[in-house]
Amino acid sequence: MIARRDFWVVLVLSIITCGIYYWVYLYRMSKDLNTMAGEDGQTVDPTLVVVLTIITCGIYEYYWLYKMGNRMQNLGRANNIRIDENGTTYLLWKLLGYLICGIGTWVGVYLFIKNFNTLADGYNYHTNPYNYQGQ
Repeated sequence: MIARRDFWVVLVLSIITCGIYYWVYLYRMSKDLNTMAGEDGQTVDPTLVVVLTIITCGIYEYYWLYKMGNRMQNLGRANNIRIDENGTTYLLWKLLGYLICGIGTWVGVYLFIKNFNTLADGYNYHTNPYNYQGQ
């Protein structure tokens, strides 16, 4: 079962831990996306995501966000789940969000989590419809 994510938890814990929790978030999202997508040829090692993000001072996260955004949209299409945003949308919110005092970057994270939760609900329902307790 894939756990739903709460945007406000990610935001608050990222602020409290000076960004360290965000690395935990990246790790967990990568791991869960790999689980939901299976062998789609885009599997990324979650540890590598965190290490490359740290080594590149956050630049790798932009690449990851773009790739995983497109991956989520493709996964949604394959399972008849509507995902409106793609990797470009998240990337633009992240990059252009700095122009509005950094708030836009969190809009991108919010949209990413919203779509992730939609996919997680679909995945959880299809893997175990009798025990599904989604939202």
